[in-house]
This record gives sequence, structure tokens and C-alpha cells, in this order.
Amino acid sequence: MAVRPLIAGNWKMNLNLANARELATALVAYMKQESGLDMVVCPPAQLLAPVAVCLEGSSLGLGGQDCHAQASGAHTGDISAPMLRDIGCRYVIVGHSERRADHGEIDAVVKAKAAAAHAAGLIAIICVGETEAERDAGGATAVVEQQLRGSLPEGATAANTVAAYEPVWAIGTGKTATIGDVVEMHAHARNILREIAGDGGALRVLYGGSVKPNNAAAILAAAEVSGALVGGASLVAEDFIAIANAAPK
Repeated sequence: MAVRPLIAGNWKMNLNLANARELATALVAYMKQESGLDMVVCPPAQLLAPVAVCLEGSSLGLGGQDCHAQASGAHTGDISAPMLRDIGCRYVIVGHSERRADHGEIDAVVKAKAAAAHAAGLIAIICVGETEAERDAGGATAVVEQQLRGSLPEGATAANTVAAYEPVWAIGTGKTATIGDVVEMHAHARNILREIAGDGGALRVLYGGSVKPNNAAAILAAAEVSGALVGGASLVAEDFIAIANAAPK
């Protein structure tokens, strides 16, 4: 089933206020002339408010990089899904491999965060992916299946959920999965989603892992790839726009 491409930029712990405004302004200008895809940027928390101002009235979406499973409470340093929604977010990334590794987030935690995102009216971008050791041991598909089954909450649909397959070994390393690997894993993810989500055939599955202008066209043209979750290249307007331009419309 053909779905509308989504190009998402995860800025991670990068950029200052001036850089963020400049980047957001360039992307807003691009999206005024582009109607064939969805684009979202996910700045660090302290940049969400000023970037939201830059995005007012545009089709460029705003997303958080994480949220807490609770709507409020004594959780110092955290941000809740309703807070993200209040500031203008439409999306939130949950379960990124860096959160899973650096903060010990297991599937149940990711699932609770995704459910909180849904309850707040946000689209959850749920990340899954295997490490290099897991792939070398032949367990890549099993890992991704376990993470999808364990991380998607009840009620996940194409309207409130996006899946993102990010092989951990390809994030920020310059390594990229072969197109054969991408097709195989996305087909596997699609089969699982058809089983566990009511409209899993329409739920978007993004690829992430060193997506750049020079490999974006091949990746985005691969079967069952619905877009990209972009890290480093999303910090440079020209590169991020080039990736978006490579998406089949």
C-alpha cells in the first residue's frame, strides 16, 4: 500500500538558538513549495519553543526527542507528552537506540511512553533496531520483531504511530545497511505490523542509519520504506532538503 513519505530530522543534542532558527526558517521555506511529503524536525527540548515560533503557519511538523510515560509529576529533568503537545509538537520519538542504551529503556518503557504520546494526541515515532553483535549472530529479525511487539501499545494505528527501523550499528557510523538488508527488514517489520496493528499495511516504516544525500534515493525507493529518520544530515538544511527531494512522491 502506497503511503505518504515522512522525512524526520532528529537533531539530538546539537545546535544553539541561532543555528536552530536559521535551519528551521530554511526548512519552512522549502515546505512552502513541497506538498508531496510530510517533514518533521525534532530539536532538543530547550529549542522546542523558539522553533515552534518559526514553524507557525507552516506544514513543517515539530516533534520531541522523548517523553515521560506520566502526564505530570515529580520527574526532574523529564518532559511529558502533554507538555510537548502544549508547545506545538505533533510528533515524539520514543525508543531510540540511544535512549535504550544510555538510559536502559526496555520495550515496556517504550510502550508506556508511546501510549502516553497517543493519549496526548501525539504521533509516536517508535524506533527499533539491532546491534552489530545481534546481526552478526543472526538475530537481527528476531530482535526487531521482539521490539515491535513489545514497544507498540494497544491502539497503535497508521494515524498515531510511525515505526522507524534503525540498525544500531549504522547510526552515526557512516555505515549503511545494503539495500537488500533494508528491503528484508522492512518487509519483516511490515508483516509484524499487519499482525499487531489494525491497519499495519498503512503504518509508515522509516529507515534510519547514516541516511545522506548520496544514498537517500536508493534507500527511499526500496520496498516498504516510507521515509527516513535522519540524524546528522538533518542539521544541514541543504542535505536534509536533498534527502527529502529524493523521496518518491
